[in-house]
Formats: sequence, C-alpha cells, structure tokens
Amino acid sequence: MNKEIITLPLFPLNGAILFPESNLPLNIFEERYIDMIDYALSRDKKIGMIQSKENDNELYKVGCIGKITSYHETDDNRYVINLYGVDYFKIIKEIKAEKKFRIFQIEENKQEIFEDKVEKNNFDKFLLIEKFKLFISKASPETNINSIENLEKFELVKILAMACPFTVSEKQMLLESINKNVLAKNLLTLFDFYNNQNSISKNIN
Repeated sequence: MNKEIITLPLFPLNGAILFPESNLPLNIFEERYIDMIDYALSRDKKIGMIQSKENDNELYKVGCIGKITSYHETDDNRYVINLYGVDYFKIIKEIKAEKKFRIFQIEENKQEIFEDKVEKNNFDKFLLIEKFKLFISKASPETNINSIENLEKFELVKILAMACPFTVSEKQMLLESINKNVLAKNLLTLFDFYNNQNSISKNIN
C-alpha cells in the first residue's frame, strides 16, 4: 500500500464519516472552522474528517481526507461546502500552530486495501435494502428512501454507512472496515442488531 506523510487540518465531527470516492455536504458556521476552510482553500483544498471518542476529547486515529470540490459563502458568513473523499489517513501527531483549528501530521493511506479483491456478488443488495427499510422505519421514519434502489451496490453501502444514525463507535467501526465486503457485512450486522432490538422491545411491550 502506498503511504505518504503530510500535514493537514482536521475537522472533528462526530456522526459524520467520509469514504474515498464519496461526497459529504457540510454546513460550516463556527469561526474556527471557517478559518480552517479559508486555510484549506488557500492551499490544496483538503481537510481531514475525524471523530472523537464518546465521552472523551481524544480523537480516533483513522479518518478520511476530503477535498473541497465546491463551496458557497452565505450572507450570514457560513460556508456550505462539498467534500469528496480522497484517501484514508492515520494520525501520527499534532502539530503546534498558531491557529484556532488543529493541524496534524498524518499518514495518508492510498485506498488499494479498500478496493482490491472485492467479490462482486458477495452480498444481496436487495436484502440490504429491506433490512435498511426496517431499521430506518424505526430510527427515522420521515426519511425518503425512494431513490436508493438504483444505486450501484457498493455505492449504496457507503451511502448507508455515512447516513444512518449509528453511534460514534459504530460509525468508526464501519469507517475502519478493511474492504467493501467487510463494510457490507458490518452494516448488515448493525441493521440486524437494531432490528432485533426493536422486535424484542415490541414483544415486551
């Protein structure tokens, strides 16, 4: 796997993960992160998406580099941006800088491990959709799911992993899946867990 050591501003945002070759729209309104976007736009347009551990300010070690592919400055001084996932990264150390945001030295990991050796027919796309429909009907019943059936199966997996309201640690587990098939398996496991919990709760009540 190709690796490169670089410095990058990191955006800690729990519940928001990004995968390579995926898009993540963000609304940036805090002053320190507006400064971070200005910094990124003046350089290579890249920031790192990362989560912090629950009940702790410590950051997880693995995140995803995102490149700003579009941005809009609003009348009330916000940025509305789109991030396109580039590569995974692993934190090496924080860099002292006179900035309101945090900058880290990271190891950029090219995504071959995620893309290689994928069995195209390793899981049933429509079974995944049915489990997702049951999950989302309990977790967020107002969600519009009409358009997902036309997505390519592994694009669907990444979108569901990014969008579903899982816990921070569950999101991180999905992010750190070693390839697409493992990501799909982990996602199905989470759907089964929550769907079974809902069934048990319904039976008790």
